[in-house]
Parts: sequence; C-alpha cells; structure tokens
Amino acid sequence: MIVIVDYKTANLGSIVNMFKRIGVAARVAERPAELDGATHILLPGIGHFDTCARNLRQLGFADALAPLVHERRLPLLGICVGAQLLTRGSEEGNEPGLGWIDADTRRFPAIDRPDYKVPHMGWNLAEPPAPHALFMNFEGPARFYFVHSYFMSADRPESVLSRTTHGVEFASGITRNNIAGVQFHPEKSHRFGMQLLRNFAATHSPEGVR
Repeated sequence: MIVIVDYKTANLGSIVNMFKRIGVAARVAERPAELDGATHILLPGIGHFDTCARNLRQLGFADALAPLVHERRLPLLGICVGAQLLTRGSEEGNEPGLGWIDADTRRFPAIDRPDYKVPHMGWNLAEPPAPHALFMNFEGPARFYFVHSYFMSADRPESVLSRTTHGVEFASGITRNNIAGVQFHPEKSHRFGMQLLRNFAATHSPEGVR
C-alpha cells in the first residue's frame, strides 16, 4: 500500500487520482499513526521550504518516517518540495531539511538571457545519468512538468537520479538507497508521470531502487 503523507502543504487530489488511473492502491495519512501498513511512502510538498519542514516535524511525521525509511527501508519518493526536504536545507529559508541525502537546495542563479525565466515552469526533459528503476520502460526521452525556483544540488554524482537543464544543469532527481526525490510533478506529467509512478509502485526493496 502506497501511503501519501499529508502534512498540510499540498493538494493531494491529483496524486491520489493518478494512482487510481494506473490501478495502484494508495491512501492518505493525516496522522503519523496512519503510516501503519505502508509498503511505500510518498512525500509531496508545495510552497515555502520552511513551512513544509516545520509542518513535517510539528505533526510528528519526521520522527515517524525515520524508522520506516532507515530501519525497515521502505521505498520513499519525494515530489517537488517533498524532494527538497530530503536535502540538508534550502536557500529559501532557515529550517533544516531531513538530510537523508547529501545535497542542498539552491536558488536558480540570475542569468541575463531573454529565454531564461525563474521560476522554471513548464515541460522539460529529465535524463538519468545511469539506469535506475524509476526510469524504466519509457518510450523515448522522459518529459515532466516543472514549477520551481529552487533546485537540488547533490554532493556526489551517484546521488543524482536525473539531470535537467534550465539555464544551468541541475539534479531534477536525487537518490540514496531506498530514498528518491524528484523536483518535477509526476502527477501533472501525463503518461510520463504515470510510468514513473508505476515504476515506484513496483519497487519492493532497496536493491530495486539502487
């Protein structure tokens, strides 16, 4: 059972509906106790990094998720700010992230070019530098929908799940063992997002994630 963490910083309807479309059982956890029975965890997030980080901790989800992710090693997928929370912190605010992946979240640089705008909004490619379970069975290059002004910067190349270019090349996905995060929105990315979520649902062990 995929459990979607509701820490009051995301509209979860489109995520729930996408799982319904692909025939995958998913439910929303509004309290840490409702994480019981999870086989996979999805961490969404929209808005300011500090608000998301505070809510995650104050509602008790950060403490409840840690043993599930680190001891039971359940597959976890972060989306948008949910992915940024996996880093140590963000230039958007002062709250610490979870620090589960050695990375930081940075603001896009100022570039004086007419075709470059921040936020990065719209469709773009996400290209995995190495084979990964989340990027299997795509027909051609994978394109996803992005809306963000900050991006993830990983310490090590092996932590990069996918790369995207918008003014600069950045990690549009990061990973470590059973943990992964993507900056784009699979739930808004039509067939590409559906395939990525199918791949996530089919992941059953750390070995399946890398």
